[in-house]
Amino acid sequence: MVVAPSLVATEVGSRVLKKREQRSGKGSPSQRGAGGAPRRDGRPGVRNGDQQRKAAPIAETNTPSAEPARGLSPRSGERPAERVPLILESHAAGDFHLIDSGNGQKLEQYGSYRIVRPEAQALWKPSLPDHVWNGADAVFTGDTDEDGIGRWRFPREALGETWPLSLLGVDFHGRFTAFRHVGVFPEQIAHWSWMKERIETEKRTLKVLNLFGYTGVASLIAAAAGAEVTHVDASKKAIGWARENQALSRLDKAPIRWICDDAMKFIQREERRGNRYDIILTDPPKFGRGPNGEVWQLFDHLPLMLDICRELLSPKALGLVLTAYSIRASFYSIHELMRETMRGKGGWVESGELVIRETGLDGKAPNRVLSTSLFSRWVPK
Repeated sequence: MVVAPSLVATEVGSRVLKKREQRSGKGSPSQRGAGGAPRRDGRPGVRNGDQQRKAAPIAETNTPSAEPARGLSPRSGERPAERVPLILESHAAGDFHLIDSGNGQKLEQYGSYRIVRPEAQALWKPSLPDHVWNGADAVFTGDTDEDGIGRWRFPREALGETWPLSLLGVDFHGRFTAFRHVGVFPEQIAHWSWMKERIETEKRTLKVLNLFGYTGVASLIAAAAGAEVTHVDASKKAIGWARENQALSRLDKAPIRWICDDAMKFIQREERRGNRYDIILTDPPKFGRGPNGEVWQLFDHLPLMLDICRELLSPKALGLVLTAYSIRASFYSIHELMRETMRGKGGWVESGELVIRETGLDGKAPNRVLSTSLFSRWVPK
């Protein structure tokens, strides 16, 4: 097992498989990109009306006519080397830490607020006593099924819709949404720290493509580190929220393109235009609908999405990162798909899980680890 304990996700005790294969072969969108149904962690897909929040002005809105999807490109050559399993672990960072978890819930600190939300992965009993949990500022209650919108309860006092947060040097708004999320997904800190470090250490301006970019935290971290960013999301309200966060972070003049569009349509056009990127982040939902009724099914459409993303990588690309939530599959499924997609490209494919470690009330007492999602990441050697 490869464990990466820290926000920078350093690797410890990695089991590296260097075996190469000589045989040849062939090698829409989220609660952000293609919209649709809420995800396991409450992130809605395309937002059918997006009743979550007020939107700021939109930068770009593309409404293309339907365009046929191309087939998968034939791939030859060796598959990349692999690192599996790689566990990327996030601890306390900025205004966030996971305090405790158990009995199907998690207790988190987001800035000045302690929040209780459903967490199906928390099969154990909480470590902290009831009075700590009962002192939470906000509790998500109601329908906690995967597609339920639920509602919030404020036991101590009524709270406003938004509040300020900061993470990895970027300021943004937390928001109590109807889908139980608050606008940031801290398990992604491991990926964001990895991306930030590479942008800051390169002696050239990198181009980053963030598909299903949602509220823009990853895009703002990339821009603050010095990258040119293209942020794609199918939800106008998500783009509006992201632009609010841009203003809050004082990055109004940062080179960010905000694109409200179906992710699959956008990347197909980018491929035809010949545009290339040094880092691509993609975090598609299990199911979603785009702004013009496009339907996304992860198991049907992910192979083509990754295939196109490979074509969008620059000659000196530094990474292609895929995260998958709420799917009935092992990380090996997306790992092998990524290796086939990157056949002949060289480098490494590293795959596993994103996890968050409990750190207690003060954020300094490491305890159990909570699994959140699967990922696969191609990187050059």
